[in-house]
Amino acid sequence: MQQRLTFGSVDMAAKISKRLVIDASIARSSGGKEATYPTSVNCRDFLQAILDICHRVVMTPDIREEWNKHQSNFARTWLRTMVAKKKVEYRADIAADEELWNTIKSITASEKNCEAMLKDFRLIEAALATDKTVISLDDTVRKLFDKAAVPVGELRNVVWVNPDKTEEEKPIDWLKDGAQAEKKRLLGNLPEE
Repeated sequence: MQQRLTFGSVDMAAKISKRLVIDASIARSSGGKEATYPTSVNCRDFLQAILDICHRVVMTPDIREEWNKHQSNFARTWLRTMVAKKKVEYRADIAADEELWNTIKSITASEKNCEAMLKDFRLIEAALATDKTVISLDDTVRKLFDKAAVPVGELRNVVWVNPDKTEEEKPIDWLKDGAQAEKKRLLGNLPEE
């Protein structure tokens, strides 16, 4: 049985801190207090929940570079706060997994899909090297990796969450409950449309 703790206004399970790989799409879309656009609000609230609940963020040099190019003012301030609280894990040691990429590439039907997946493959590599969790708004690439996960077992260990799908995925509740690897969130388990 998990022990419950209260931290500020957040009730959370003890020892639930997870390392999350967060795509720059979240950094770009997160709005400040004045934001009204739903995606901006959802991304902001999700990042704030990560900070409040004590999860951590994983940054590789490539991911950090993307954040630097695309982050909103809110995301910049949020990341500084995360750094100050020692909740950022910088990982320059994650090597490119050419074998895994070649396997994925060999089963992917089109060059266009390969290009889209290659762009976000760094997220998968970082996730596999840490707590196997990707946070991204990109549902197109999510579906491509989900399809690839059927024959590529290693991908089936990766959780993928979209913080803008508040009704379907309840991402903040998921964070509060320890960001667990629930089957419905693992690649290879998306419902078919």
